Amino acid sequence: GSFLEYAVSVIHARALPDARDGLKPVQRRILFQMDQMGLRPDRGHVKSQRVVGEVMGKLHPHGDSAIYDALVRLAQPFNLRLPLVDGHGNFGSLDDGPAAARYTEARMAPAALDLVASLDEDTVNFVPNYDNQFMQPEVLPAGFPQLLVNGASGIAVGMATNIAPHNLSETIAAAQYLLKHPDASVTDLMRYVPGPDLPEGGVIVGLEGIKDAYETGRGAFKTRAKVQVERVTARKMGLVVTELPYMVGPEKVIEIKENVSAGRLKGISAVQNLTDRIHGLRLVIEIKNGFNPEAVLQQLYARTPLEDSFSINAVALVDGQPRTLGLKDMLRVFLDHRIDVTTRRCNFRLGKCRDRLHLVEGLHIAVLDIDDVIAIIRSSDDVETARERLQTAFDLSELQANHILELRLRRLTKFSRIELETERDELNAKIAELEEILASQDRLY
Repeated sequence: GSFLEYAVSVIHARALPDARDGLKPVQRRILFQMDQMGLRPDRGHVKSQRVVGEVMGKLHPHGDSAIYDALVRLAQPFNLRLPLVDGHGNFGSLDDGPAAARYTEARMAPAALDLVASLDEDTVNFVPNYDNQFMQPEVLPAGFPQLLVNGASGIAVGMATNIAPHNLSETIAAAQYLLKHPDASVTDLMRYVPGPDLPEGGVIVGLEGIKDAYETGRGAFKTRAKVQVERVTARKMGLVVTELPYMVGPEKVIEIKENVSAGRLKGISAVQNLTDRIHGLRLVIEIKNGFNPEAVLQQLYARTPLEDSFSINAVALVDGQPRTLGLKDMLRVFLDHRIDVTTRRCNFRLGKCRDRLHLVEGLHIAVLDIDDVIAIIRSSDDVETARERLQTAFDLSELQANHILELRLRRLTKFSRIELETERDELNAKIAELEEILASQDRLY
């Protein structure tokens, strides 16, 4: 029994992303907390340790290293197609870990703003944190299909997930197409999303496995380094590697030297790493005279990380249950979520506009009959009486009457009256527009 409970909690509270915003709880909590702390892209960075501390104390009662690891991953451009955290300092590379949280600094990346936009407009449900002191969002409003764009990987108990990253524009184009054509097939959608788009490049070989993955949620494909055959010295040909497969670092490839000296790889005379900040990745593999560079390259693909395979196993939570999702399912869940978010946001704004209009109309009545209003207030013994008499005389609600009693004298200028009328007309127009959006599916879409 305990094990089952543990397994369920790992699936829900840790390892699997929600299909709507594509985030695991720790990632969602980090972004929500950074938003609460006001760490927007136009403000300064703060120490990562501060973010980790706040997330740990308020939302995520687990070890700080787990939180920092998640924060670092959100900032690494070789990990995410569209990083959600803007990191300052050493956030590590494919071969090296990051500096400690007390040395690095972080703030939200511009893309993260799209994930939390309109959180304060009743767009999603909030749930209590672990000790009922704070509220946290159950899911983020998520303005773009984060699950597909950044992919996901996680190991739960008895199930794992692995979703490849995709190109933002392609994914959004596919989502828009599906919104207009709900019966679109996977082949239709693949006109927009031909396949994954892995950060830092590499080349995808063969589309068979990708089509399987888009149909069923499971499939595998191979990725290869981007390699050119070039003349590297006056007499020697060489292979120049400029992009490595997803999540393969240069250090892994330098191990080729060991294979050469052990005699497992033939025809290679030297391996140099000329990678630098300006030119980016550049590995040069010198070929011995008398060997065919193409043949050596095939050998390298077969025996080294220059060729890597990626297995897609797209598992995410839908209504709190783990489900294996094809491309269309993932986009569908995202679209339904956005329709829901947009409807709730329109309703929220409509309520706000109506409340404000109510007060503006009250003020407008008062300003037009200001002499009567002043007479009533002056002849009343106390505020309660004044309020009741105003309500009766002008047929106002209690809110309107209170608002009038707090009226500033500068509100009585001619200009102020014109301002009131303008605001009233603007509010009426906004309300009409919001009602129209809520009444029409096309407008809502």
